[in-house]
Amino acid sequence: MTSEYSGTASPSTEKSTSTEKKEKPWLSIVGIGEDGLEGLGRNAIQAIEAAEVVFGGKRHLELAAAAIRGEARRWPVPFDTDVSDVVALRGRHVCVLASGDPFFYGVGVTLLRHVEADETACYPSPSAFSLAAARLGWALQSVECVSLHGRSIDLLRPYLHAGARIIALTSDAHAPALIAELLSDLGFGQSEFVLLEALGGERERRRQGRAADFAFEDIDPLNVVAIDVVAAEGARILPFAQGLDDSLFEHDGQITKREIRAVTLSSLAPRRGELLWDIGAGSGSIGIEWMLSHPSLGAIAIEQHPERAERIARNAEAFGVPALEVMIGAAPAAFEGLPQPDAIFIGGGGSEAGVLEGAMHALKPGGRLVANAVTLEMEAVLHAAHARHGGSMIRLDVSRVAAVGSMSGWRPAMPVTQWSWAKPW
Repeated sequence: MTSEYSGTASPSTEKSTSTEKKEKPWLSIVGIGEDGLEGLGRNAIQAIEAAEVVFGGKRHLELAAAAIRGEARRWPVPFDTDVSDVVALRGRHVCVLASGDPFFYGVGVTLLRHVEADETACYPSPSAFSLAAARLGWALQSVECVSLHGRSIDLLRPYLHAGARIIALTSDAHAPALIAELLSDLGFGQSEFVLLEALGGERERRRQGRAADFAFEDIDPLNVVAIDVVAAEGARILPFAQGLDDSLFEHDGQITKREIRAVTLSSLAPRRGELLWDIGAGSGSIGIEWMLSHPSLGAIAIEQHPERAERIARNAEAFGVPALEVMIGAAPAAFEGLPQPDAIFIGGGGSEAGVLEGAMHALKPGGRLVANAVTLEMEAVLHAAHARHGGSMIRLDVSRVAAVGSMSGWRPAMPVTQWSWAKPW
């Protein structure tokens, strides 16, 4: 039955007629697994077939070859993180092939730094992490998922706790042996080590054993390592709390001691995605613990002594934060050209001319600055800054039990004066 409509348009009709028709997305992002086209839905296959240009790695393009009607383009080597070839085709029908879930450590994340989400349509497949958890019967929400693809295996270190379960996506056939070696060196050699290769495809294979007994050969470059962590006595476990034991760090005595470090990090108050400058970094302990607080955090350690700068880099690797940047130079000259920080810690050299003023000027509005003093000269600088700019000052005194002849007594450490200041907006 049909009827003609006459009269005043309804509100819903007015809205639909006055709103411009939204254009269809020009960019399709298709996650493809080792089962190729058989594992894709109809819409994903149609997106590949309709594309004038299809981007992907060699393996992806081969898996989807039967559906590609347009031009197949392999990603350049090295990979263009600006995806300029894709962006240059804006408005045409383009498809990008990715592994599994494009937005879980995938190329989809890179693409959306340069393309708006409403310009895209995404068709994900199960990620390697999901497939691994399914094969093992592990609850994925309780597993630490780490991508080591093109990244240091040291990133595993913060997750190595007794009873933890880790799924790590690797870069190549050599990574599993290096991971097993790292586990053994750190006291986790008895951990159950599962090697999962070519998940979802005809070549899928599973092998397992103890990390210390690793002897697998002929490893497929496309592999995932699953670890059920077992810690031996004395294993290097990095506690979640701030103020890690000083003995975990390599240092020459120039280190913010653990009790002072815990208070300092509390004063710095790390927040998601922020950048810290650690000025006069010494061993790098403040910047390292700042980065351990959350994976989104970054830090630049500024240190004028080259041997200490090398030590900071070694410590950063040993704590699983290899992305900590080390700048060799003296403040304030070393500040030039550095990205603007959200927080600054001054642990050494703060009494030198221009250091405190330069740091305050460089800090983002609303950012936090924390400076510690053990010398009278630096304490005088902080007292003057407090008088001019406000903020808060505290004095920290720590004593430790030490031998006094055949008995024990309290031995005080040098007191620390701390000034904390937030830059006005």
